[in-house]
Amino acid sequence: MNLAKMIDHTLLKSAATRPDIEKLCNEARQYGFCSVCVNPFWVSYARELLQGCDVKVCTVIGFPLGANTSTVKAFEAAEAVKNGADEIDMVINIGALRNREYDTVLKDIQAVRQACEGHTLKVIIETSQLTDEEKVKACELAAQAHADFVKTSTGFVGGGATVADVALMRRSITPAMQVKASGGVRTRADAQAMTAAGASRIGASSSIHIIEDK
Repeated sequence: MNLAKMIDHTLLKSAATRPDIEKLCNEARQYGFCSVCVNPFWVSYARELLQGCDVKVCTVIGFPLGANTSTVKAFEAAEAVKNGADEIDMVINIGALRNREYDTVLKDIQAVRQACEGHTLKVIIETSQLTDEEKVKACELAAQAHADFVKTSTGFVGGGATVADVALMRRSITPAMQVKASGGVRTRADAQAMTAAGASRIGASSSIHIIEDK
């Protein structure tokens, strides 16, 4: 297992600067991470820095609260793709899910799916805010909308990924879909526990420590 190729090397802090993004991209090249995950403003710069290598550019949509309108999320996703994003990690409308407004949640995901058609779509369900029943329903809606991944967390709200949540999500999606564990994955042991539970992608800002941790 090539652990580096399963990691989205992440920097989503609001105070990130151009040198910070350059450092992130250089590290991703050096360690061979799957992608860099950056805020939408930085997509075109990351794309420029990563020319000529196979590191992907991932960005976040409706982040971190998920409470934007679907029209705004779709526009944000379309612009990110235009600017060079390969992968889109969108936050669902968490409140609508908890209100059992399932059609609203489905249409929200579908709007982004349509806006980034042909690119990988990961749906962040923010597990720390949901019951197990709500987590399962969120996964089912993501599958119905033809998302490629479900993702545990933004890392900005409540707790992060847990082994139990990853396993539950893996059981709740179609075989063709995948799970991304994100939030609080800081060591090699953490990452290995997540992959053993069913995650095929890890979102982490501690990526280098994970790889070098023996």
